[in-house]
Amino acid sequence: MHYDGKYKIFDLNRINTYPLSTRSNKVTLNDLIRPAELDNLDIDLPDKTCSDIETIAGAIISGRKSDKPVVLFTGAHLIKNGLGPLLADLVRRGLVTLVAGNCATAIHDFELALIGQTSENVPDALGKGQFGMAYEFAYINCALSLGNEYKLGFGESLGKAICDEDFRSQVFASVAKDNSPRSFGHSQVSVLAACYESNIAFTAHVGIGTDVIDQHLSFDGQAKGGCSGRDFLIYTNEIAKFTDGGVLLNIGSAVTGPEVLLKAVSMAANAGNIPNNIITADFDLRDHEPEAMSDESSEGYYFRDQKSIVARIPQAFNGKGFYIQGNQKQTFPLLYKKVIEGL
Repeated sequence: MHYDGKYKIFDLNRINTYPLSTRSNKVTLNDLIRPAELDNLDIDLPDKTCSDIETIAGAIISGRKSDKPVVLFTGAHLIKNGLGPLLADLVRRGLVTLVAGNCATAIHDFELALIGQTSENVPDALGKGQFGMAYEFAYINCALSLGNEYKLGFGESLGKAICDEDFRSQVFASVAKDNSPRSFGHSQVSVLAACYESNIAFTAHVGIGTDVIDQHLSFDGQAKGGCSGRDFLIYTNEIAKFTDGGVLLNIGSAVTGPEVLLKAVSMAANAGNIPNNIITADFDLRDHEPEAMSDESSEGYYFRDQKSIVARIPQAFNGKGFYIQGNQKQTFPLLYKKVIEGL
């Protein structure tokens, strides 16, 4: 990045990278949960949780039959926990109308599509100055720079890099090295690819300095922000469709998902597209105390996902909010299973 101000900045030319193929990863293709393997998964959840999940699944099915929107915002762990193939299948079936996430969500999905592995061993790499320093993050940065030139969104740019041969060739021609992979051999497990091929938006909502792609010489803050800024407007346009109901799911995003949704529903309502009769659901691990949502002296008041997703937003727009407490390796497969069974 070019800088002409009065302060000193870190020189990214000092950064040393290594081939992604040499990195130690914690998640491989064998760790992914595929739709066909779901019957082998032992799900043990409280009866109330199972009942709520079944209710949400029913709302998704009835909503899609009535052409109502179903939006899912997820943190990166859904991908790292191997649940991406289940979400990709819901996308391909047209049961989700928009997928959103933070930048890490897109990065882990992109890595799985590229090399079939993701989630580097951070404690092992950090002390060596190698955390996030795999060279192939330049692929993402280049795809965003190219996408920004074409005025595309963040998720669209990465999906296009995976699925569109001409666009991918431009990316590889700019940054691929001799020892770098030149194809996406595992696109079938990618949510980015499923969304792009299904014409369903994948929107990424990012910060600057929050992600490993920002550590590289190839980092282009204008492109990252520009592409994500367009994604926010794509996302808000989908939220503006909730005037007659729909389902909003937040899976393991404690801050970004709730905050993005809060701004989007406010914008939609301000423009006359007032959400109504919505179903919201927050999937997370923490305990939930409903009385804490209005008590500023309680730590629970500051859990944005619970306060916004479960309480404030559904209450403001004539809806109902659910809190699904549990390990998402259990709760999300059960949701998927109930949706598929109910079709």
